[in-house]
Amino acid sequence: MTQQTQVNGECTTLRSTSRGEIVGRSAKLRAVMDTVDRVAKSSCNVLISGESGTGKESIVAALHDASRRSSMPFVTLNCGALPEALMESELFGHSRGAFTGAHATRQGRVAQAEGGTLFLDEIGELPLGLQAKLLRLLQQREYTPVGDNRTLKCDIRIVAATNRNLVEEVARGTFREDLFYRLNVIEIALPALRDRTEDVADLVAHFCKLAMAMAGRDDIAGFAPDAIDALLEHDWPGNIRELENTIQRAVLLAPGPTIGCSDLPLGASRGGQRGASAGSVAALPDEGINLREVMEEYESTLVRQALERTKWNKNQAAKLLGMNRTTLVEMVKRKRIG
Repeated sequence: MTQQTQVNGECTTLRSTSRGEIVGRSAKLRAVMDTVDRVAKSSCNVLISGESGTGKESIVAALHDASRRSSMPFVTLNCGALPEALMESELFGHSRGAFTGAHATRQGRVAQAEGGTLFLDEIGELPLGLQAKLLRLLQQREYTPVGDNRTLKCDIRIVAATNRNLVEEVARGTFREDLFYRLNVIEIALPALRDRTEDVADLVAHFCKLAMAMAGRDDIAGFAPDAIDALLEHDWPGNIRELENTIQRAVLLAPGPTIGCSDLPLGASRGGQRGASAGSVAALPDEGINLREVMEEYESTLVRQALERTKWNKNQAAKLLGMNRTTLVEMVKRKRIG
């Protein structure tokens, strides 16, 4: 019979990085870290692949921290967070008057990362027009800010990450083949959490401690047997990010001192249906529905609930929703939630 798990137990931390700890003990995670250590000292481009929520930024941080550039900046840019016109300026910078609202010359992420590491997250979202300019940066280590006629040189290491299959994107013509090969000098493939379930217990203990500190709670003693069973059986389609958000919500809302299965907002798992099941989905009306409108409204409702629950702290709300803060900010603006 599963014993209650205490929250003060030790967890296995493979690496502490500038962007958080890498927690786990599985052979697959250790293999990833071995690859990181082998390539860290070089200046070659690295492509991190894996499903959303698998912890790519922490791996890139470990790569940067172990490199000769560790004392220099580590700069991140989410390629899917901004429209193309703004993305070019964000990446390369702009001169004063380059476009409406450009009241002053501004450095881009490339200049900010000089001497260090530039992490391009969600590289598969980068528009084709910008892919050509990024290729120039990779090939010649030079770029031109928006509205400027100067050619600037740079010394940076570029690490990209994607949850897409870039080989398929190349075949579809949505991603440049030459850029793919430039980025993919070394590929580090991160395993999904369901493929390293031996790490779940360590991650639960780690995230519970963080959540308790964030929530100001010291009355959580542990997890009941049914809760532990549910956590181990769940497929974790959102991977580590989903697990972190699940533990954070449970710590915030559970009456305590023990967290039970009913305190975990889990969906379908390997062990059966938990939480909302297929049978609880609203029936489709005979006259049909406008699916896009229904999904938009449901999305807006969840975003509003997350913001209200966190008193409009966008960082915390984004964590509850399993998304990046910049993505949430853009969604709030688009939906005019206020």
